[in-house]
Amino acid sequence: MPTNPSATLAVISDHVDRYHEQVGDLLPQYQATDQADMINALVEAERALRTAARLVRKAAKLASQHTKGH
Repeated sequence: MPTNPSATLAVISDHVDRYHEQVGDLLPQYQATDQADMINALVEAERALRTAARLVRKAAKLASQHTKGH
């Protein structure tokens, strides 16, 4: 088990945020085409990554509160 779960989760959140941005950066090049399936897949991936980042940040906050409580 990590010695500081809150810090580990914060780093993971940063990585997921970066992936979210990278997927979003891909969208414009496909929006200029008629590749609807690709656009839909990227939009869904972007949405899922945004949700994942938010949930990992929440877990980091909860882990931090749990650590302070002990």
